[in-house]
Formats: sequence, C-alpha cells, structure tokens
Amino acid sequence: MAVGSNKRRVSYFYHPDIGSYHFGPRHPMKPHRIRLTHSLIANYGLLKKLEVHRPSTATFLELTKFHTDEYIEFLERICPDNMDEMLKSQQKFNVGDDCPVFDGVYEYSAYAAGGSIAAAKKLNSGTTDIAIHWGGGMHHAKKSEAAGFCYVNDIVLAILELLKQHQRVLYVDIDVHHGDGVEEAFYTTDRVMTLSFHKYGEFFPGTGDLRDIGVGRGKHYAVNVPLKAGIRDEPYQSIFQPVVRQVIARYKPNAIVLQCGADSLAGDRLGCFNLSMKGHAASVEFLKSFDLPLLLLGGGGYTMRNVSKAWCYETGVAVDEVLPEELPFSQYHHYYGPDYRLDVAPNNREDMNTREYLLDIQSKVLENLRNVPFAPGVQTHDVPQDQPDSDIDAFADAMDIRITEAMSDQRIVHPGELSDSEDEGDNRRAHHSYMDTMDLDQSDRRFSDRLFQDDGVDDADDEREDGMDLDVDAANGIASTATVPSSFPPSREYSPPSALRPKAARPSILDSSGTHEGSHDMNEPSGGADANFVGAIHHGA
Repeated sequence: MAVGSNKRRVSYFYHPDIGSYHFGPRHPMKPHRIRLTHSLIANYGLLKKLEVHRPSTATFLELTKFHTDEYIEFLERICPDNMDEMLKSQQKFNVGDDCPVFDGVYEYSAYAAGGSIAAAKKLNSGTTDIAIHWGGGMHHAKKSEAAGFCYVNDIVLAILELLKQHQRVLYVDIDVHHGDGVEEAFYTTDRVMTLSFHKYGEFFPGTGDLRDIGVGRGKHYAVNVPLKAGIRDEPYQSIFQPVVRQVIARYKPNAIVLQCGADSLAGDRLGCFNLSMKGHAASVEFLKSFDLPLLLLGGGGYTMRNVSKAWCYETGVAVDEVLPEELPFSQYHHYYGPDYRLDVAPNNREDMNTREYLLDIQSKVLENLRNVPFAPGVQTHDVPQDQPDSDIDAFADAMDIRITEAMSDQRIVHPGELSDSEDEGDNRRAHHSYMDTMDLDQSDRRFSDRLFQDDGVDDADDEREDGMDLDVDAANGIASTATVPSSFPPSREYSPPSALRPKAARPSILDSSGTHEGSHDMNEPSGGADANFVGAIHHGA
C-alpha cells in the first residue's frame, strides 16, 4: 500500500556479481549481504517501482580522479598468488590486515565504485530524484591506502561527479563508525559539507571529534556529532533532526549523499548502537522530505540478515511503499529464522547518552554552524560532457529495436498494471537464481573471539549466519582458507586523519579497544586527499 501523493522518481543500481566476492571465512565483511538485500527487494515486488540499472565497473581513469595511479595499479596487480612478493607494497597501502588480499579485490572495488558513480551521473542528468546503490558506501578508504574494509572510496568519487552539476553537496553519514575518508577528502573546501553521526572514544577509526571542523576554506564545513554507546531511536532522532535541519537551512545544498551504514543497528557484530530498523530508516525518511536530489549508499553492517532487512525497508521508504512485516519467501529465507519478519528490534543495552550530554553536543554543533555563511557561492566552470552508457541512451533515436534486458529493467510498472505471474506464486519474476547452499563442517563456522566486542548478539545466531555464508561460498567454488592477520596495536592518543598519521599508528576496525579520545589541535593537512580534491575542482572534475 502506497502512502503520500508526491511520488519521486527512484533509480536502483545493482550488479549481481558484487555478491560473489569473499574477504575470507573469518572476516566480518561479507559482500553476500548485497545479494540478500536484492533478493528481499525483488521478492517484495519493489523492482516494479524502481528504474533498475546494472552498472559497469569503474574505469582506471574514473578511479584515479581521487586515488593515486600507483595505488590503483597496486590493486590491479595484487592477488593471493603474488601477495608474498608484494609485502612492502601491502604495508605501504595498508592492505593485508583489516583489508585482506582476496581473489578479485580490484574488480570488487571497481563494481562498488562503478555503481555509485553511475548513480551520481543519473542524478546529474535530472531524470531521477533518488538514486540507490547499496553496494557502495565505503567511507574509510583514503587517497592512497585502504582502511576499515574499504579499498576504494566510491563516496568521494560519486560526490566529485555530483559537483559537476551541483554547487554544494551535503554528505550525511549514519554509520556507527566515523566517515573519516570522506571528511579528509573534502576537509579544505566549502563545496562539500560532511556531517557524521558516530560512536566516538575507544572506537575505530578514532577520528570525528566535535572540534574537527575543517581547515582553510573548509573551516566549519566538517560537522561531527560524537555519540556514546547504546543510543536508541528517540534520542538519536532528537539530535539528528535538529542538526540536519539547521545544516540544510544554512548551507543550502543542491544535492545530498546519505551513507546508510547498517552497523548502527541493534545487535550488529562490530557496532554498539541500539537503533531499530525503523529508527534507522527514520533518517532516510527525514532527508527525503527536503525534496533534494538524494543518493542513498550502503556502508558498514556485519549481521547480514539485519543489514538486508534495513536496506530493503529503506528502499520501500524511497518509493513510498509500506512493506508487510511478514517476509516473502525467497532462496535465502532460512537466513531470517526463527521469526521471518521484517524487523530489527532494539535490545536491552544501556544507553550511555544522557539527555544533558545530547543537548550539550547539539548546542555546540549549532554554535559552530553559526559561522557558516548562508548558501556559500562557488566559481562557475565548464562541465565536461558525459558519454551515454546505457542501452536506452545509446539507442534512443532508433525506431525499431530489440527490447534489451537493461531497457526492461529500467521500465517502471504502472501501479494499476499486473504482471504475468505475480499472482501465480511461482516466483517467475525473479531476475536471478542462485545455487542451492551446501552443508559444511561446523568446526569452521565460529568467528575468532578476538575479532569482536561483546555486542549482545546471540552466539548461536552468529554461528548460524556464518555457516550459511560459508555454505554459499562453497557452492560458488570460493576457497575458504584465508585467515585474518593480527591487527596493529591501538593508539593511545587521538588519531588525526591518516595523511597526518605515521603508518604504524593506524587503528584497526577489528580491534575493539579502538583509540582513546583526547585533546588535540587539528592542523591543516599538506597535500593528500585534500590537495587532490582542490585540483579536481579547479579542473572541473
């Protein structure tokens, strides 16, 4: 049942191959969660409400609009067969710990970036209002290094694409981890305002202090809202909505990018917030209400069944569709037992965010925003033409053509139109079929205890979901022999952006001790991601 009268055009970007990659059997990042999400979206019938696109991989030229040539060339070359010969390069580019070497690491990264860039181009064309790419949202990757399970920063690349047509872009991050890679990339410019709501103190990546506000021309355009563990729906929205409302009122963005990291949900293996599925989606709904071009991206999220539920539900929010609570049957139905319901409920974790603490943080954030001029202007520049890259664009002038799969995907079904089989219960509308899972030995199903903090998630549920993931990997012929190496020791002081950090001080997302918060004086970075951004803008990228 649809709600609301002003329907917005929504485009959905998904490539089936992105779920085939595997970080290793004991690694918490599982691209298979994107398949689960797509399966729920398809079986709820949401694809009929969406303009569906199958994006191509990002090219070397597109990736190096932000990342260095040397780093991308390294990702192209590295593989499990030659990793022992490239140990020095692995250390240089921070690959091998949180970000392991696996088969297809470059292709996986190119798929993640390609979908986000394509979604940004679609928004630039003016032919859609909301673009969704759940395979993106890798907000930790830096200009020349991997970090926090992220190899390529698709968000930065998408924002650079949006800046071709939009004077000001607002980036909002609701992942439990600070969006350090995106903040660092735009730390010295007023063309992009970054706004992150995250856990701060004794937590990866150790950045995102309230006093980190940008430098130079970008001063006051980095906004950080540091939160404590256990925050629930109502307290979260009590600070999210006033801050976002004030940011939009003063900054007047022309487009919004929202990173919907699902590790802020209750019960996440690496997270420590306590948001319900609907509480998480409330942020999507609130930003959607401003009627600005909106790019929705994925991000963190390490309890797969909860991630897929949340992103499916938020796809429904984007198309104004209320989804039944009972999950439709799918090839992955066994992931969602024993309740099989579209819901992620909060648990009994204590909320460490007092009302006084939240009011104090809100007051300081709003005080900083008073230094932001209303709708800062930018210098105009020539915008390069994009080449058509879809079947419809390439054959728009043809009068007698075959209807391709891509063209069929992009057609949105009229609300009054019935499909040929949706009432027959044979699931013939499913776009993709996947191999049946196989049983594996139980001994390989437990995560290493050292990887995770006590998050209140039932161990039996964790092992069951891990076993399902390993079953799918075995069915797909993926080797399950990799192990996660030990992480770097935590820093005992505040960690500045990675461009200013010595290599050995890098924190690990797998280390629950994280970094300690402390006083510091943020200095302007010399070069790094910020210098790259300034050069890109001056050249109209």
